[in-house]
Amino acid sequence: MAQTFTLTRDTKATLIPAGDVLSLKEGLEVQVTQALGGTVTVQANGGLYRIGSADLDALGEEGQAAFAEEEKETTVVPGEFSEDQVWESLKTCFDPEIPVNIVDLGLIYDLRGDEVEEGVHDVFVKMTLTAQGCGMGPSIAADAQQKIETLPSVRSAQVDIVWDPVWTPHMISDEGRKVLGLN
Repeated sequence: MAQTFTLTRDTKATLIPAGDVLSLKEGLEVQVTQALGGTVTVQANGGLYRIGSADLDALGEEGQAAFAEEEKETTVVPGEFSEDQVWESLKTCFDPEIPVNIVDLGLIYDLRGDEVEEGVHDVFVKMTLTAQGCGMGPSIAADAQQKIETLPSVRSAQVDIVWDPVWTPHMISDEGRKVLGLN
């Protein structure tokens, strides 16, 4: 059963799938339809909206406690870099309408880490979206960038959206297919 909350303040939200950023007003009743990766998708006023991690306090103490991820230190610490760590970080990013992470959806086409000084890396990712008209692309890419940049040996991340090859449902991993009931 979806949880319902009343917004305790005006809050920034992204209209799904258009990607337009707008303000949901204090006192509005919202129903959480998905809470994954530190963001929530809510239904209100006949639409779907994504509320980012920085604005979860608008759901009140109970909502913030239920959905907030633990804040991670963002200080760059020289050390061992692992692309596996980047892949795991990307697995915490979700399409706001689909309860599968962007890795298991098959949206990540390329990932590269370049050492810029001993033990410090810049990361470059090429990703796509399930539909070219999806306005949520910049929001999903920014979420991926932020999550990568929390890794201790990462100085910066660049996430570019590409359209070649065109994404198809065949790119969904076995794990993603299980979650979606496609097996």
